[in-house]
Amino acid sequence: MKKVLFIDRDGTLIREPQTDYQVDTLEKFSFYPGVMTYLGRIVQELDYTLVMVTNQDGLGTDSYPEDTFWPYQELTVDTLAGEGIEFGEICIDRSFEKDNSPYRKPGTKMLTKYLKGDYDLGRSYVIGDRWSDSMLAKNLGAKGIFLNEYEAKTAETPADLIDTVALKTTSWKEIYTMLKRENRLSSISRVTSETKIAVHLDLDGSGMADIDTGLHFFDHMLDQIAKHGNMDLIIKVDGDLEIDEHHTIEDTAITLGKAFKEAIGKKVGINRYGFALPMDDCLAQVLLDFGGRAWLEWDATFTREKIGDVPTEMFYHFFKSFSDHAECNLNIKAEGDNEHHKIEAIFKSFARAIRHGKSRDINSDELPSTKGVL
Repeated sequence: MKKVLFIDRDGTLIREPQTDYQVDTLEKFSFYPGVMTYLGRIVQELDYTLVMVTNQDGLGTDSYPEDTFWPYQELTVDTLAGEGIEFGEICIDRSFEKDNSPYRKPGTKMLTKYLKGDYDLGRSYVIGDRWSDSMLAKNLGAKGIFLNEYEAKTAETPADLIDTVALKTTSWKEIYTMLKRENRLSSISRVTSETKIAVHLDLDGSGMADIDTGLHFFDHMLDQIAKHGNMDLIIKVDGDLEIDEHHTIEDTAITLGKAFKEAIGKKVGINRYGFALPMDDCLAQVLLDFGGRAWLEWDATFTREKIGDVPTEMFYHFFKSFSDHAECNLNIKAEGDNEHHKIEAIFKSFARAIRHGKSRDINSDELPSTKGVL
């Protein structure tokens, strides 16, 4: 699902005159400090669709003629586009406040497609210099960022917006830093005639797990991923275990792989690679590369048909399906005598490889690749 930044224009992208609040002469026109640099970095490094949402009181009337608005609107859009900052949509409401138009912020009528489409509004933001922008965020089910170079440091957040406003600031740099540090989350569901699966993943969590696949040993292995990978993982599975375990394990891996692909995003600043781990008599090595290509090398044999309630032949299928859908390389090798220890060492090593590979330097804008893309 797509995340969106709904961005106000006046007072947010460009400075808003404190006299008549209309940018209608060249003397009144200037960009908000830092917007080129830091909104540009947001576009390059993070996965957001940009939407401009602006109220232009009486545009097209005698109080605000069209020919005094469009030259500066086009200058704004064209200049930002020249820096790689492009808007998926530009929404302009022309009504006066007294009109109480549902299209005017904080009304959502202009944005109906985002309420009904494939958009993750819970992880989206409205950025603007008025509390009406934050109220729009609340009405959309998004979060608000109050950006105001005159009032952000002193303004008191209205009581009904305390849970909505994520940041009050005068600085685009602070917005960039907050968004860069935002937890990498994903929620993926997969429903077939054989399984119904829901996965919620927080890559920057603390190791919390809530897992129920109907297979106790499989649950125990997935717990290892959360704990040793230092991530929060919720997995709920309703599978056709009355037939066998195959669909439950394979489809869980597919869904989990998709969740990783979405949560890790553009991969800027990540370590990318990552692990050998001993467990009593066993040694497991899991080498991982979040490089955007799927591949699995598997060198682990088991003499038992099952460990707990899981067929040992399904462990290969789990990691193969994960690799295919997370689009990562996995090279897995394990040796030892105790079969339980062997597979548990693999899962723990897998988790540690993920933990290292997903780790990132939020101050780095480097993509760990000479290709320029992962």
